[in-house]
Amino acid sequence: MTYAFMIEPQDFIALDNEDELIEKCQEWGLLSGKATKLKTFYYKGNGLNMPCTIIGYVDHMAAVIQLDNGQKHCIHPSYLKEMQASSYSARSISNAGSDRSTESTTSDTVVPVTPADVTSTPDALVNPDEIPPDLDDSDDTDTDEFSSGMKGDPDGLVEEYVGPQTGAASEAKPKAKTASKAKTVKIDLPEGKVKMSAVVKEFTTVPNHFSDNDDEVIIYEAVTITEPDVIDVGEAWSSHSATVKKQELEVGDVITFEAKIIKKKLTRNPVPYKINNPSKIQKEG
Repeated sequence: MTYAFMIEPQDFIALDNEDELIEKCQEWGLLSGKATKLKTFYYKGNGLNMPCTIIGYVDHMAAVIQLDNGQKHCIHPSYLKEMQASSYSARSISNAGSDRSTESTTSDTVVPVTPADVTSTPDALVNPDEIPPDLDDSDDTDTDEFSSGMKGDPDGLVEEYVGPQTGAASEAKPKAKTASKAKTVKIDLPEGKVKMSAVVKEFTTVPNHFSDNDDEVIIYEAVTITEPDVIDVGEAWSSHSATVKKQELEVGDVITFEAKIIKKKLTRNPVPYKINNPSKIQKEG
């Protein structure tokens, strides 16, 4: 059976190694810090309650799970964590029952509308004042990565996942944003992992609307791709993950590492690029 609500990731970082997967689950709060083995996770959205497997992630805001039918789906780690609560299933089923009851009652009381009625009252069909706030996106100009609101996602499972922008979405952005982009020098980023160097500029936090705690991040300056081709990137950021914390970095440290770099702006900061999953980190000097 194929589920229509699934949001297939176009590209993601696979977690094939069990140790890496355990570490990532600990970082997301899906496993305790003392856990040494994985447990079974369950997906309980859209009226389902079935085992799922974490197979990777797009970034620290979007995990990739796989259901028993082989379909892959993007979901915020904190949302998946919430689904593991034993009370979550009962709450979802209760809500689903209420929706079905409401839907049934509504269908029994529908009054046919004649062509004359439609002609005489056109405002009743498209009155903007009666449009529910959650359906009216006319004022939606938020470009933060934490509120992207992907289409085709009825439960808002990956609200913070930034997907590829369509032409229509680009046109809806404020003109000020377009003007800002015009001043930025376009950099053709490599698709895979590359060797890089950078200087630690700042440690900071950004809001996480799915968690009580803010996300810890590191901002780098003088970021340079050294291999296969030398490319000056400028500033970039990365998650201050458990792996990076082991290096005990300080402001001013010059480091080399291997990572994948993508174009993704840091919330509330003018840092346009994100460093994903840095490895082989070494301090210089």
